Amino acid sequence: MSTLVFTAGVLALLAPADTLSPDLASLPPAKVSVNEKVREIVIELPGIPLPAHTGHHGGGGGYPPVVRAEIPLDVSLYGFRVEVVDSEGRQLPSELIHHFNLIDPNNRELFLPISRRILAAGKETGAQRLPRFFFGVPMKQGDLVVASAMLHNPTETDYADARVRLVLSYVPGNKWYPVFHGYTWQLDVAFPVGDKSFALPPGKSSRSYEARPSIPGKIVALGGHMHEMGTLIELIEVESGKVLWSASPVLDAERNVTAIPVGKLYGWFKVGLPIRPDRRYRVTVHYDNTTVAPVEAGGMGVIGGLFVPEKGAAWPAAEKNDPLYVQDALHYLRVKRETMAGHNH
Repeated sequence: MSTLVFTAGVLALLAPADTLSPDLASLPPAKVSVNEKVREIVIELPGIPLPAHTGHHGGGGGYPPVVRAEIPLDVSLYGFRVEVVDSEGRQLPSELIHHFNLIDPNNRELFLPISRRILAAGKETGAQRLPRFFFGVPMKQGDLVVASAMLHNPTETDYADARVRLVLSYVPGNKWYPVFHGYTWQLDVAFPVGDKSFALPPGKSSRSYEARPSIPGKIVALGGHMHEMGTLIELIEVESGKVLWSASPVLDAERNVTAIPVGKLYGWFKVGLPIRPDRRYRVTVHYDNTTVAPVEAGGMGVIGGLFVPEKGAAWPAAEKNDPLYVQDALHYLRVKRETMAGHNH
């Protein structure tokens, strides 16, 4: 099993920084629109050309600019989908999406002192919705978010202008529901920071990362993302060895990953799976590389979901001077890439 070890030597690569505000202010703005009739917010990234056979291995994919946006209303988010369209708004194949990230730079992640991931999606994620009367992610008008994406094109068609857009389903903030306000979180096998892809050795292999949550509460839903040749992804409570959630990918006839089952840990008499700061939690992804050679950037293992804090537990704000926060922000903003040797995303 390969293990990523974070060392103090990495921190020495970072220039001193007391705030990321200048970097965020210099990002180009996303195109943001609201459809109040169907209660959807659309965040659209600038278009890029996407030639046929543009791959993602080794960083060969297409990168729209990283953009900033402000949430235009007080809302509770309960669903999303990621689309690719052309300059006229016509739908393009969903297989062009490699991944999409929406990041909250002002609040920290559940398991690490880095920017909170509001959502992450891949081509296999599909449209996701929570029961809007029960669960929602609260966002205030003016809340700042950072959006980024990576595209690839395994098809025979050249696309002159491929535009990624995120469609968020919301409940207005003045409604009496949802009953539970939740917060999204993410944990991956390549934490703490940096590129999420890694080389796959031939044969069977696995990769893990473990951490403690910053506050107590309950995970009410979670899903995952992995690449082709992935066989299993799971979340384990380290002290007890209990498997809290596991999923194998759904494959098509060519053995491409088409979906990762979503765990819904709630029902009529159950609201989530408790997790505590005095316990460690491990995410592990398993692969079976049936080729005879390593696959560069062939592996990835990410889980994420919705977390409802324990009553009285406030979600922690980001500490923007924390070295891990700074390094992570430089990475997702694609700044000072020369200090990030080996990171391609």
